Amino acid sequence: MKTLKHYSIFILFLSFISCNVSPKPIEYGSDGCHFCKMTIVDKVHAAEFVTKKGKAYKFDATECMVNYLDEFDTSEIELYLTNYFSKPETFTDATKATYLISKKIPSPMGAFLTAFKNRSEAEKIQTEKGGELYSWTELLDHLKN
Repeated sequence: MKTLKHYSIFILFLSFISCNVSPKPIEYGSDGCHFCKMTIVDKVHAAEFVTKKGKAYKFDATECMVNYLDEFDTSEIELYLTNYFSKPETFTDATKATYLISKKIPSPMGAFLTAFKNRSEAEKIQTEKGGELYSWTELLDHLKN
């Protein structure tokens, strides 16, 4: 009986830690993009989504993540994350970020798409580099056309 109790506690513990819904670090230079299969090296443009079960899907660029959504049941996604311009390697909520498409800021897949944590930072860079600003929903519409 004691062994059964220990086994039950162990199973409960495993199920708790295996369903941890949180960002997973990207191993730059070794992790591959789920969409295009390129190795993720760019620390400004990488992205990730995490399912409700805690599985992370990593991408070398936000546009790869958006394109992969066509192949995935988005109702299973808990977190949409993107790296952003002023703090490379740091995630922000992709659904709240502001995006700039500017030919003066190259991105890994050639969409010239860069995320910013907030609109004011994006507007500042836009005055220097030009381009168009997008919210998450506007970006989804833009990339689907």
